[in-house]
Amino acid sequence: MQLRYNLRSYPMPGQQIALARAFGCARVVYNDAIHTREQARRDGLPYPKDSELSKALTAVKKTPERAWLGEVSSVVLQQALADANTAYRNFFGSITGKRKGSKLGAPRFRSRRDNRQAVRFTRNAHFQITAGGKLRLPKIGDVTVRWSRLLPSEPSSVTVIKDAAGRYFASFVVETTCKPLPLVDAEVGIDLGLTTFAVLSDGKTITSPKFLRQAERKLRKAHQALSRKDRGSNNRIKARIRVAKAHAKVADARKDWAHKHSTTIIRENQAIYVEDLCVKGLARTRLAKSVHDAGWGMFTRMLEEKAARYGRTVLKVDRFFPSSRTCSDCGRVDGKKPLSVRTWACPCGAVHDRDLNAAKNILAAGRAERRNACGETVSLSA
Repeated sequence: MQLRYNLRSYPMPGQQIALARAFGCARVVYNDAIHTREQARRDGLPYPKDSELSKALTAVKKTPERAWLGEVSSVVLQQALADANTAYRNFFGSITGKRKGSKLGAPRFRSRRDNRQAVRFTRNAHFQITAGGKLRLPKIGDVTVRWSRLLPSEPSSVTVIKDAAGRYFASFVVETTCKPLPLVDAEVGIDLGLTTFAVLSDGKTITSPKFLRQAERKLRKAHQALSRKDRGSNNRIKARIRVAKAHAKVADARKDWAHKHSTTIIRENQAIYVEDLCVKGLARTRLAKSVHDAGWGMFTRMLEEKAARYGRTVLKVDRFFPSSRTCSDCGRVDGKKPLSVRTWACPCGAVHDRDLNAAKNILAAGRAERRNACGETVSLSA
């Protein structure tokens, strides 16, 4: 399987200029490909093939108007062209129903003011990691990389990224083999929430860190300072970077926290069952800020990725399953309960904590669905 390793890099001032040139050239090639295809659509002509766009790129580099495209690695330009082709394939696959997931819009032009700028080098570019641990890139030089961990194999490509906070990253794609963890007997159901991030069916709870809420005061002041700066001024650029760094700090803390807890759950359980929450729908309600701050989607995605890597099972339970209203002891489905109701009593005599009861029901429903998938006939209480 392929894995991506993101490592912080520190290019020198001259290398930053060379990278900015590469970002700009890749952006121009990408936009030219979008423009060519849009022009063909307006004129009623067939869409140009990938090979035709590649030949056009080679020809345009020889013209005086675009001779500066030769100042960067040709692989960077070809990869930008490949990105445009992929964007159109995904768009056509989305509108025809061949591509799963939410509908995608038509590819849009890239801007020099985009929060994220990136260029990709493949093996054809002959990039290499030097004996001193630096990343040697064609027409850029040896870039310093902070090796927080070693790569498990030779990288097939590296993407140099500059984010909104002005930080640089080297993102390596490597091929590695899966190493399943030792089998364990434990299985767990997880009920995700806002006040408490997660309640596990075995009684464990994970408190919600609320990184955004904790940083709200600092973020508000940074945004206020940005709004007072004149547009186009150097002070506004500095203020914008301060805002981006504050947001990046929150996002990094949330991602690190999610990685640690998802890894712990994967190591301790052979099968994990979670509710298939409609995060997009909840993000349009009055709870939007809290939902985004919780990062449910990122957490469940990490669980799925690590389960595939380490030989575990993650299964999502239907979002319409009444996990909070079903008694985990007798199976009786009670009436609707507002979020303010945290405990409730079943006529069978059981008194339930709302979240713990939901986690137990998710565990039972996940087990039943898993057994049904294997061809067994089971009930929810099995």
